[in-house]
Amino acid sequence: MSGTRAFRVVTTSARVVTGAAVAAACVVGVALAVAAPWPTLHGSPAQAEVTPLPGDTVLVCSGDFRAIGRVPSDPLKMDSAATPRLTVDGSAGAPASTPLAMPELAQAGELQKLTSAVEDRGAPLIGAAESVSFAEADLSGLAAAPCREALTESWLIGGSVATGTEDIVTLTNPGDVAATVTLSVFGDKRSSSNVVVPPATQVAMPLASFATGNQTPVIHVTTTGSPVRAMLQSSLTRTLDPAGVDLQDAVAGPQQHPVIPGVQVFPVDGDDTEMAVLRLLAPETDAQAQVTVRPVGEPAGATSEFIVPLTADVPAQVSLGDLDEGSYTVEVDADAPVLAAVRQQDGPGRGADFAWATPAPEIDGEVLVAVPAGPSPQLVIAGNADAGSTVAIEPLDGGDPQTVVVPAGGSIAFPVEARTVYTVRPTGPVHVAVTMTAAGALAAWPVWPAAGAEQSITVFP
Repeated sequence: MSGTRAFRVVTTSARVVTGAAVAAACVVGVALAVAAPWPTLHGSPAQAEVTPLPGDTVLVCSGDFRAIGRVPSDPLKMDSAATPRLTVDGSAGAPASTPLAMPELAQAGELQKLTSAVEDRGAPLIGAAESVSFAEADLSGLAAAPCREALTESWLIGGSVATGTEDIVTLTNPGDVAATVTLSVFGDKRSSSNVVVPPATQVAMPLASFATGNQTPVIHVTTTGSPVRAMLQSSLTRTLDPAGVDLQDAVAGPQQHPVIPGVQVFPVDGDDTEMAVLRLLAPETDAQAQVTVRPVGEPAGATSEFIVPLTADVPAQVSLGDLDEGSYTVEVDADAPVLAAVRQQDGPGRGADFAWATPAPEIDGEVLVAVPAGPSPQLVIAGNADAGSTVAIEPLDGGDPQTVVVPAGGSIAFPVEARTVYTVRPTGPVHVAVTMTAAGALAAWPVWPAAGAEQSITVFP
């Protein structure tokens, strides 16, 4: 072999060896790179915490109490029987009042929309409630209710189309655009009805006009376009004698643990099965409801407990007539969301009155409670099952403040003055109702929490 050829062989062999070594190194490098953590880029997107301004506080009152059948030639005509007396005040002074229209009623009084404007990024509190009393040939008793905000969804639980009842659903639209309202009936027969409520207007419909054939109807009210305030005005006649009136507020929605403070049971001769009645509805699915009834002002031990099985979409009604005379808190624990209300009545015939009591939502902050004209008003305060609470109660006009202690799982009754607005400040969650009681004069309604402060939201530009 010549020297030149030998050199070429050696050179080629060196290149082969070097290439193999480089290839092996690349393979090892790739393997290590795959196994090793890759570099990452970290960065936080631009964001800002923003707390929206709350809207003005707006409440809607009930308006004139309506009577049907006062004109013999037009038995379905509605007339104004009376304009309720309003008690109102606010944390920022008396709210502005705007009248709303009631075009169906001749010679009607004023239906009030109450407004307090936002101040310093906070919505002022308003306490407002109405009451009306009757002692007439076709109407007798006491009816009272708070002024409340309009809702896009609500439920009316205590209606009736039985002989002798005149129940009227009122729908009030305080907004600037028309509301299309759907009334869906749960009961022995399912039915629905639609109605358009013009802006700044109240319309009314007899319950019997769209819930005929239902002995225990529950009405689901939904609306598009504008929220509405739904209420139920009721009157009862036994034979030819007036036997009570009532104003029932709507419930915002079903819940698994409704609490109804201030249910009253009265002694009566004869059949007492209708003197105190609990109505329940599971609107979504079958449910089991455990009902616990405790006396107001006594230790938290249960007076009565029982189970009510509920079939979805079918109202159930249970008598509480076996309870002793007194004031009670009714609690329901269900395994699915339910609606609940209690009808209480103080007698069977002429000179009697009745009132539906609905669940009181949990309150854990300051509220204003308006107590309108009426006999022997009380605040009935039910404590949370897990912990007691101290509640400060003070007249808004500067009267003497008082403090009460509500035991865990118990309830107390605190007497208050009519035609007065109170500030109520609990240290823990409580349920509060207002009750009024006299011979032939009953009223009861829950206290609702103030509109909550707006929560902060994160904005990503």
